[in-house]
Amino acid sequence: MNKITLLIHCKDRSNIIASVTNFIAKEGGNIVYIDQHVDREQDIFFMRLESEFTIDSFTTSGFKELFKNTLASEFDMKWRIYSSEVKPKMALFISKYDHCLYDLLGRYNSGELNLEIPFIISNHLDLKPIADNFKIPFHHIPVTKNTKNEAESKQLELLEKHNIDFIVLARYMQIVSRKLISKYPNKIINIHHSFLPAFVGAKPYHSAYKRGVKIIGATSHYVTEELDAGPIIEQGVAHVSHTHSIQDLIAKGRDLEKIVLANAVKLHTDRKVMVYNNKTVIFY
Repeated sequence: MNKITLLIHCKDRSNIIASVTNFIAKEGGNIVYIDQHVDREQDIFFMRLESEFTIDSFTTSGFKELFKNTLASEFDMKWRIYSSEVKPKMALFISKYDHCLYDLLGRYNSGELNLEIPFIISNHLDLKPIADNFKIPFHHIPVTKNTKNEAESKQLELLEKHNIDFIVLARYMQIVSRKLISKYPNKIINIHHSFLPAFVGAKPYHSAYKRGVKIIGATSHYVTEELDAGPIIEQGVAHVSHTHSIQDLIAKGRDLEKIVLANAVKLHTDRKVMVYNNKTVIFY
């Protein structure tokens, strides 16, 4: 059995859903999931669909070509088709914080994440034993002011060599360059230790403590050239009070970061995220 996921967005108009579902039925497909959304302000139609094909003659490449030359052209669609047989390849970028790394590798090891991790890149050696323990290749690429361009070239070489589909910054404490972002648009996922947009900077929990906030949060988003301003994929919050110390806030925040980042990775991997005008449409 072949299973595909189809993502579509285009100008809203009548007959889109009927045309797509009839097309799939004609090609021998059985739709097992379908959801749609219309952005009334932008007049844009979004749809996510999963379909199974049991006919022996079906190929994903052939279906893509046929869809491209018929419906996609007729409705002027932006579209993507993914086969369930292909697991996306994720590269992990890390520094010294280990909580998100442990969480993602634990989920990966248990089979919770439907992806491959060909390697881990870090600008420090501190977390190499964790990568070794999970038997994932670890590449130490130091980054300094004078070696940033050289380091980036090494990163890109590894990414291209292993045909990486997307990158996760699991508390990677370096600013990603414009060149890397342009190579992976809406394919670099970051976890920010704050409920954006608020309390930006290196110590958001300290800022939150000083303000006496009652809620702290974490935000996972795609990386864009504007720092911490990319399309938001997932967010989480936790209630706090005046009885919590800074260390309590940090501990609660790290728990949130792990969960929010893992959820964002799963949403991206399961092809449930669509980006339009720096916003996301999430099909849960």
